[in-house]
Amino acid sequence: MDLSFIINELGEDREQYFNAIAPPIVQSSNFAFGTVSAMRERLLDEFQGFLYSRGNNPTIDILRQKLAALDGAEDALVFSSGAAAIFAAVFSQVQQGDHVICVKEPYSWARQLLENLLPRFGVETTFVDGTDSANFEKAMQPNTSVIYLESPNSLTFSLQDISAVAALARSRNITSIIDNSYCTPLYQQPHVMGIDLVLQSATKFISGHSDTVAGVLTGTREKIRKIFTSEFLTIGSGIAPFNAWLLLRGLRTLEIRLQRSAESTRQVVAFLKAHALVEKVYFPLDPDFPQYELALRQMKGAAGLVTIQLKATRREQVEIFCDALRHFLMAVSWGGHESLAFPACAALAEGDFDPQEEKHRMVRLYIGLEDADYLIKDLEQALGKMGDA
Repeated sequence: MDLSFIINELGEDREQYFNAIAPPIVQSSNFAFGTVSAMRERLLDEFQGFLYSRGNNPTIDILRQKLAALDGAEDALVFSSGAAAIFAAVFSQVQQGDHVICVKEPYSWARQLLENLLPRFGVETTFVDGTDSANFEKAMQPNTSVIYLESPNSLTFSLQDISAVAALARSRNITSIIDNSYCTPLYQQPHVMGIDLVLQSATKFISGHSDTVAGVLTGTREKIRKIFTSEFLTIGSGIAPFNAWLLLRGLRTLEIRLQRSAESTRQVVAFLKAHALVEKVYFPLDPDFPQYELALRQMKGAAGLVTIQLKATRREQVEIFCDALRHFLMAVSWGGHESLAFPACAALAEGDFDPQEEKHRMVRLYIGLEDADYLIKDLEQALGKMGDA
């Protein structure tokens, strides 16, 4: 299915809504029926149509079709946040007494779920170094039901060999789940590599405007139906029609935004690698990246996120650099039009900074849609002020 068709046409039956170019926001909580039998049919199977917008809604349905097609999946669900998608994906695949294998440094709310919440229900997790596929097999137990991946992660961009881990999971009848937020479906398609459930934070590149929070989960129609009728409806973590409309708007420019960000990121990476105050640059499509060959094999591209490790001996130096940035906003997340900086030391108490700890000197940068030279000049002046400190 062509990308242009998916983004601009799929699911958009314009004759049903006055031939409007933009899909309408069906801002209704409820849907009526002409007969008792029609109502009964929908109550028995809400997955197939519209009953109550906690479940299905016409605006959200258009978005679901597009997101599933982009992922090469049969169906999709859209959640009120990426964290909600993580919860539903994992919780739907485990029972009391099960075991999960997860990469060692997942997104913070995935770790919260696996480390603090699921143990209350008798589900335990082993965290492994996912850069070596053999570690997943070593960690397996008879009760392992889920393998959870995040490739690349969003700080050091560590990768897993997705095809190898997916094949291992299938050989043991284990459900494989991956967080694909970094790449989006345009730059990586885990379903094609054998992954069962693929999720991403739609807050980021899918939205593209930093104005809505959402999550996406895709898979077979059977798996998505199972999650819809249980975790999705029970928890009530679906998205509102207006937010779905914002994501539809974001999809229109997704390809071109990723291209612009990717081009600028390459220029910024080249500048940072040559700067005397930057000790290390983390970017998966940089030839010096430790897993560069794997990145080339399973990623079609990379946009926006790059992490630098500063040559700093004091926390104040990292803060001087970040505080001096004029055109990078200091914030979490990524994927919008604006460039961002996130210093890892912001999560530390003042006395906990250790210059020997590489992570404490890391600053994650998101390269937005501004001109690359404009951003490079900003980085240059901020690094200069750090060097003077």
